[in-house]
Amino acid sequence: MANATTIAKRAGLGILILALLALLYWTTLYPRDRAPGFYLFGSAGDESVEDWTFANDVRLCTLQVYAAGWRPHAINLNCMATPEGDLYLSCSVCERKYWASQVGTDSPGRLRLDGVVYPVKVNRVTDQEQMDMSWQARLAKLNSFDDDDPLNPRPDPNAVRPDHWWTFRVESRS
Repeated sequence: MANATTIAKRAGLGILILALLALLYWTTLYPRDRAPGFYLFGSAGDESVEDWTFANDVRLCTLQVYAAGWRPHAINLNCMATPEGDLYLSCSVCERKYWASQVGTDSPGRLRLDGVVYPVKVNRVTDQEQMDMSWQARLAKLNSFDDDDPLNPRPDPNAVRPDHWWTFRVESRS
């Protein structure tokens, strides 16, 4: 007959195994829709990227920032490149979103595009001219797809940038 110590050790091991399986499930299937993910997997994009226009061929980007400075937190976002190749992230009603509060100046992150994960730094943009340029890149990208996506409907090409819309500039991090 097993004693109480043996039972406690087995229960603890079982809980640990379940936690690891849950973490594996979470990291491989999320982020999805509005549910955040954890660590991003994909092939490593180790070279610095100066021209991000290829991002306009991908519906969504996945950004991983570090919550509380250490814990990976990944979300799916619209990303768009300007004709000059600068990359921006789109965030509607962003003041309510947890991840946005974790972004400071030159915040380290990781960006997955089409299965490739790039080390990046992220900065919120507050300059109105740069925000308008990013908004125009967003409209152009979302209207460039031939198919309809219910999660990313085509906006009016003349839509005015709402006050609650934020944007973040993404740059390669060496």
